[in-house]
Amino acid sequence: MSVPGTGAAVAAPGGIAGATGATPPGPLLLGVRHHGPGSARAVLAALEAHRPAVLLVEGPPEADAVVGLAAHRRMRPPVALLAHAADDPGRAAFWPMAGFSPEWVALRWALERGVPVRFFDLPAAHTLALGDEDGEEKEEEEPAGELRLDPLRVLAEAAGHDDPERWWEDVVEHRGVPPARTAGARPADPYAPFTALADAMTALREAHEGAFGTPSGASSGGAGHRRDAVREAHMRLRLREACGRFGGDRVAVVCGAWHVPALTARTTVTADRRLLKGLPRVRAEITWVPWTNERLARRSGYGAGITSPGWYGHLFAAPDRPVERWMTEAARLLREEGRIGAPAPPKPSASSPSPVSSVSVAHVIEAVRLADTLAALRGRPLPGLAETLDAVRAVLCEGSDVPLALVHDRLVVGDALGTVPPDAPAVPLQRDLARLQRSLRLKPEARERELDLDLREENAAARSRLLHRLRLLGVDWGEPVRGRAGGTGTFRETWRLRWRPELSVRIAEAGVWGTTVAAAAGARAEALARDAASLAETTELAERCLLAGLGKALPAVMRALADRAALDTDVGHLARALPALVRSVRYGDVRGTDAAALREVAEGIAERVCVGLPPACAGLGAAAAAEMRGHLDAAHRAVVLLAGEGLLTRWRSVLRTLAGRDRPSAVPGLLRGRCVRLLLDDGRLSEEEAAGLMGLALSPGVPPPDAAGWIEGFLADGGMLLVHDERLLALVDDWLTGIPGEAFTGVLPLLRRTFAAYGPAVRRTVGELVRRGTRAPGGAEVWEAVPGFGEEPDPERAGAVLPTLRLLLGDRAEGAGRGGAEEEEEEGAAR
Repeated sequence: MSVPGTGAAVAAPGGIAGATGATPPGPLLLGVRHHGPGSARAVLAALEAHRPAVLLVEGPPEADAVVGLAAHRRMRPPVALLAHAADDPGRAAFWPMAGFSPEWVALRWALERGVPVRFFDLPAAHTLALGDEDGEEKEEEEPAGELRLDPLRVLAEAAGHDDPERWWEDVVEHRGVPPARTAGARPADPYAPFTALADAMTALREAHEGAFGTPSGASSGGAGHRRDAVREAHMRLRLREACGRFGGDRVAVVCGAWHVPALTARTTVTADRRLLKGLPRVRAEITWVPWTNERLARRSGYGAGITSPGWYGHLFAAPDRPVERWMTEAARLLREEGRIGAPAPPKPSASSPSPVSSVSVAHVIEAVRLADTLAALRGRPLPGLAETLDAVRAVLCEGSDVPLALVHDRLVVGDALGTVPPDAPAVPLQRDLARLQRSLRLKPEARERELDLDLREENAAARSRLLHRLRLLGVDWGEPVRGRAGGTGTFRETWRLRWRPELSVRIAEAGVWGTTVAAAAGARAEALARDAASLAETTELAERCLLAGLGKALPAVMRALADRAALDTDVGHLARALPALVRSVRYGDVRGTDAAALREVAEGIAERVCVGLPPACAGLGAAAAAEMRGHLDAAHRAVVLLAGEGLLTRWRSVLRTLAGRDRPSAVPGLLRGRCVRLLLDDGRLSEEEAAGLMGLALSPGVPPPDAAGWIEGFLADGGMLLVHDERLLALVDDWLTGIPGEAFTGVLPLLRRTFAAYGPAVRRTVGELVRRGTRAPGGAEVWEAVPGFGEEPDPERAGAVLPTLRLLLGDRAEGAGRGGAEEEEEEGAAR
């Protein structure tokens, strides 16, 4: 068959030589499945046999300028071509390639032999513009009411198979698997696989194209069908150009198998150019970016993905015995991760669960045998992924899906992250980020990991600033998490790092703010300060600026903060904004940043909270009181951290005022009880005063709901107060036992909510204390002896811990010449 307008024959169905392996006439059309290792091996064999003078690959022609980087020694797949609109980097598209992708294998083959490479798909300038015009996103959704054709499923069903992936693996991916166990699997004719696949796609298009449109990742029908026709028209024009320049017999084409029939269609140059006329376009820029195996997987949302990139990469790379090598790798992984210990564990008792035994060479051999047996029973030429995983689960994991999940994530999908050479085209911001990553030794990785930073170290502080600046720019490479020590310190940070390919687009988008990370983050912070909708947003932004070390942007943020604080009269807003400001002051002290302006604003807001809190607490309902209690706690913590003596004195005076208002209509019991607790914890209220206020709040004349609210506010966040102060416990007990039956039902939910927050040990101890204490007539206390509780410490029982203390303290407890005072001190500690 000939390409119209060229007179050159095309290697299409019926146009390829048969089993002789003779070079086919005309352009060699190699239809492939993207990311298929079997297709990649077949492409290599066909190119070696044909030896073309030029190679055409499906992809945007703008990539011709960067195709040479594919041969760079620092280029390591998986990688992707990234095209984005120059004036709107958020408009972007990716063309990912793995080491086993037919396109990548063809590129490397051509570049290593000096064969020119040309991308011949629709230019990215049109692709990006059409995406906007059609209302499509980078990760397209299927249009409502339209169907999507899956060629593999149709072909598999025609062959009598219900699993298209398994069918494809049997007929394509296992073709040419290096023997040892598949003698004679490699076909004699290197072109035969493409002939058969082209025949199949021709039949599919004739039967389904009009009804279903474009398959495999593009919208079907409507705009998707039009785009497919436009793409194929451009492919034909580029193919004609290559045939005219190099000669039809010297051209090889690698593209999706679905497009092969369209490249041999009888059309005219005029008709193809008519389809391309008037297409919208944008100015596009293109480069290479790192990709990950996870993004190659279909589960990541990219329609052109595959479910098992790690497995396919293994099939492509294994020189021989792929199943044996796979089982060996699975055993190594399980050993390294500690899921299965190397030494055999002791035999468990009848009551303990059976541990998983160690993986030995015998386990690997047995797993391979089981995979072979399963493949034979299922009529497969080789064990596929399903048989291999079944054998791993049964033999190496002893039937458990927990270690099998690790094998799936690390080996079936994989955590590989590609690399690109530093001289690849990039926006200035990307280059500055790469420089910082190298200088700070902060390497991007696809696998999630935690990074602990001690901000007193210079390199750690610089890493922290970089990660915070990137978050301001919307590049969430790292996410702050609570550290192992609880996350309360200001000189330690813990980050969860994970690099994702789409962050390359975020960096390109952030390039509009500046050419360096610091300048871009500062400009972005100033813009956010101007657009902040609330005082809380502005205070949070000030904290983020301080964490990111953006001293130049801080004055603009502070002006916006002062303006909003002056205009905002809502005490809740002010109290909610105060903690972030106080944290910023503390972070500024640790990081060596001048936080004087922040402290001044924070103290001003705290003063306004002191003035406005009493009237704001009056006459609140239950829901509003619960919300105000959160503001009260936050403001208290913030004022204590500010540590200004005058401010602290005034704040405590406000708490005393609120705590002493004994009329429930004035201040809800929840807030009064909370104020009493805060003063008691700070040592500004004696136990006698607290007991007096509790007695007033729980007196018989107080409505039970208000009394229950007082108890909730007073006892919230821990019940140790009741454990150590039996007078307060007795007050609570007397109040509970005195509630009338008809009122008890109403307050029970509040009480359950209060006591349910205590830990099991606290609840058990309080219960024991209540059980042993009774009241005799006349109010005298009579205590029952309960094991484990006594009125005074028992010196004999306390002394029993002394040997353990000496063992823990070592020489400090065993030193010679220790005096009697030291012994008494030790016994006191034991008590």
